[in-house]
Amino acid sequence: MITPPTFAFLRELKANNNRDWFNTHKPRYQTAHKEFKAFANTLQDEVSHHDEIENLKLFRIYRDVRFSKDKSPYKPHFSGGMVRATKWRRGGYYFHLSPGGSFAGGGFWGPNTDDLKRIRTEIAHHAEDMREVLQHPDIQTHFNGLEGDQLKTAPRGFPKDHPAIDLLRYKQFLLTHTFTDEEVMAAGFVQKLSGVFKAMRPFFDYMSEVLTTDENGVPIE
Repeated sequence: MITPPTFAFLRELKANNNRDWFNTHKPRYQTAHKEFKAFANTLQDEVSHHDEIENLKLFRIYRDVRFSKDKSPYKPHFSGGMVRATKWRRGGYYFHLSPGGSFAGGGFWGPNTDDLKRIRTEIAHHAEDMREVLQHPDIQTHFNGLEGDQLKTAPRGFPKDHPAIDLLRYKQFLLTHTFTDEEVMAAGFVQKLSGVFKAMRPFFDYMSEVLTTDENGVPIE
């Protein structure tokens, strides 16, 4: 479980985001991080019941401030991600725990040029398939529709008046679900979070099929 002392530490870190405070309270950080790491390992086990995971990555609490106007040295949250296994299972999971801002996310944060072109080509020819996926009961129940950065106009090579221009403008393809602090610190949260990830499967299955086949539906070796 994620316990109240862990969220108390993160809340106080946000209000005292400096090295002196952090060093003074480092034993609290180490205890909280150990708890988060155990939570993440349990989450990976839970997700492995319904998907194959290649690896689990926990992100460092230390911020890279070299190119940022915000010089706060620490992230006031714990976060991690999981990559789905093999080239046939595309997409990844992300979990972010912070007081007042916890959420689960999944999808395609930064598709490369070839993948983005393949996704857009598929949408241009068969937008109804993507729209059907987004209307799936699991997607409708757990998420607020497709999210991600978008172009302000049509992508190169696609007409501005294309019937699916609302989908073609996306540069990222993401699903997110938020949690209250009470949910995060309740018994059974790790199973609830795993269930949210499982609800992404219709979207992942569709995108995986698109990204592992050519425009004729032939698997890419």
